[in-house]
Parts: sequence; C-alpha cells; structure tokens
Amino acid sequence: MDNSQVFYDSQIPVIPMDEFEVLEDELLPPVNEIKRFFRVLFSRKIVLFAAVLLISIIIIAVFADAVAPFDPYTQNLKNVLQKPDGVHLLGTDALGRDLLSRIIHGARVALLVGFFTVMVAAAVGTTIGLIAGFSGGAVQSVIMRITDAITSIPNLIISLLIVGILRAGVTSVVIAVAAGMFPGYIRMVNGQVMSVKQNDYVMAERAMGASWGRIAFKHILPNCMSPIIVMMTMMLGGSIMAEAGLSYLGIGITPPTAAWGAMCYDGYKYLMTHPLLSIAPGFAIMLLVFSFNMIGDGLRDALDPRLRGTLN
Repeated sequence: MDNSQVFYDSQIPVIPMDEFEVLEDELLPPVNEIKRFFRVLFSRKIVLFAAVLLISIIIIAVFADAVAPFDPYTQNLKNVLQKPDGVHLLGTDALGRDLLSRIIHGARVALLVGFFTVMVAAAVGTTIGLIAGFSGGAVQSVIMRITDAITSIPNLIISLLIVGILRAGVTSVVIAVAAGMFPGYIRMVNGQVMSVKQNDYVMAERAMGASWGRIAFKHILPNCMSPIIVMMTMMLGGSIMAEAGLSYLGIGITPPTAAWGAMCYDGYKYLMTHPLLSIAPGFAIMLLVFSFNMIGDGLRDALDPRLRGTLN
C-alpha cells in the first residue's frame, strides 16, 4: 500500500491552503496597537483620574489670563491678608494680591520649568549615554566613572552651586535642576544601548559598513525610547519639586513672578493665622506631581513588552 492510500484511508480532512489562511485570520484577528496601548494605560482608574487632572491643569495654565479672576501682580494694600470670601475665593496675600490668580499663573511657571528641565536633562543624558554604551571600552569607563562621581553629590548641592553662579531666574533653575538629573539618563541609556547593540540587525549594519551615527540614531536609539519616555514622565514631578524647593529657599524663580515654591515660603510667616497662603500652593504642587507620577507608572505598564499582550 502506497503512502497516498494510507493518507486517504485515515479519513483526515484535507484543508486547501486558501481556506487554512482564512481560518488562521479568524483565529488571530489583527490587533490595533494604539487601542491596546491606551487600554493598558488606562486600565487603572487612578491613572485615568491623573490624566484628567493633568489635562485640566494644562488647560488652566494655557488660558491663565482668561481663567484668573484678577491680575496676579496687581497689589492692593487695602486688602492685605484678606480671608476667603465671595470676591477672593482663596483670600489675598501680604501685598493684597489675589491668591487664586497667583496659583493659576503659577501652574504655567511650574509646567514650563518642568518640561524644559526634563527636555534638557533627557537630551544631554541620552546623547552621552548613547556615546558611552556604543563606544564601550575606555570611553565608556571614563564617562561612567564621571557619572558616578556626579551622582554621589546631592542634587540640591549641585543646584545651589549652579544657581549661585548664574544668579536666580527661570533659565538658571532649568540648568541647575537638569544638571542634577541627566546622570540618571546616562546610566539608564548606557545599559539599554549595551543590550540593544548586541542584536543581529545592529551587527548586520556594522558588517555593511554603516556609519556610527546611522547605527546609533536610526537603529539603537528608537529601541531605547520606551524607558526614556517613562523616565521623562516620572522625572517631571521631581523637576517641579526641585523648582519649588529652590523657589522656597529664595534662589529659584525671582519675584514678582508667581511660583508655587516662593508662595509657600511667603505664606509660611502667616501659617498660624492664614494657613491657605502656604497650604493652597503646596496642595497645587502635590496634585501636579501626583498626576505625573501616576501617568508615568501607567506608561511603564503600557510600554512594557511583557505586558503588551495581556490586554487586546
């Protein structure tokens, strides 16, 4: 008996190739990656709440001039330290300025400083980490030992030193806070590059004679973007806290610019009689930092390859 006779006698149905492809498509439907990303991102209600809260703060900051009931810089010495009422919902400060208006405008300052700080730190740290991880050898050793030395110095000391040299102001605060953050990016990107550069497609590019820049920025860097984005989101809260701390110490955002940290310091003198002067801007800082931290945690889950297949 030949093989064909055995095959047909076994009564196993023969499925044509085109029908098999149809069945395979029905068993494995295509997945919308964007839909799956947002489903994983907002799978926890606290992340959704943080996203709504952050969007609200951003909208308020963008349209601060229209939202704020008063000019945050206009002084009215007749209404000094006024308690909350129907006109001034949160009262006034020691110079008669509306506290709610200053908090609204302070959101714009906090977001600008936070975003620019993270962008500067990420750009510098990612570039240096990419060079260190791709080069290896003595170059990597020198860069990482310098990074370890910088990391051993508290960020506050670095910020105080830089602000002391450059003088207080928005630009000085951005540079000072970013200087304390970029070593973290160097360490993280260096580790990612060392792992990615061992992949076959990178070795194939090297064998084809591709330039260093092409391999690093076209093939290695895009595969390191997920942890970089998560780290940027998580560090936004830290940069806002650092700016508030420097402003609280009087070496951050200079008056009369509305800064939440400076407002907390100004209200500290009246904490027993007018607690809202410190509690209100402090609560605003807490909400903004909470939003960034929760969204960063959600992004980590959504961009983690081990979790992408858990929800369709």
